[in-house]
Amino acid sequence: MKKLVFATNNAHKLSEVKAILAPLYEIVSLAELNCFDDIPETADTLEGNALLKAQFVFEKYGFDCFADDTGLEVDALGGEPGIFSARYAGEAHNSHDNMLKLLDRLSDSTNRKAHFRTVIALIEAGEIRYFEGRIDGSIAKQPLGKAGFGYDPVFVPNGYSLSFAQLGADQKNKISHRALAVSKLTQYLQKQ
Repeated sequence: MKKLVFATNNAHKLSEVKAILAPLYEIVSLAELNCFDDIPETADTLEGNALLKAQFVFEKYGFDCFADDTGLEVDALGGEPGIFSARYAGEAHNSHDNMLKLLDRLSDSTNRKAHFRTVIALIEAGEIRYFEGRIDGSIAKQPLGKAGFGYDPVFVPNGYSLSFAQLGADQKNKISHRALAVSKLTQYLQKQ
């Protein structure tokens, strides 16, 4: 079974990706590499941040790896929070506070259209490839459901009446932005 390092410290992301890729690949986490460095995310795009993380691991440890960056982009806010999604309400990366800030910023808006976008940067034998997943939806007026993480309680994907947090992990992992990006990554890796 092929090993790939997933350059993340986010346990929720790691769990989602392992569930999707588990039958085909052994996904190695940063913790399993004993990598506890704070990898910089200083680019101004999702693509740039994903590549920074993947390059850090590839250069320091020499393993083929991939990293992602995900952003919630809200139409009425000009694409915010975007690359700042995890730290929208401050550097503490507090999901609850991020959600409250988003809801506050949208309190008077009738346009609640939004989308989640994930970009994966894969470095394999020194070659870089990108894979993107996007899911459109809208922002609920209040948090709905207890499952998931991040903005899941306020994001309702198009075609559904439930938030990501209400859909549950199994359903979310089939339709999410990350699932779409990982599916493209998997299709590519299966051809190798």
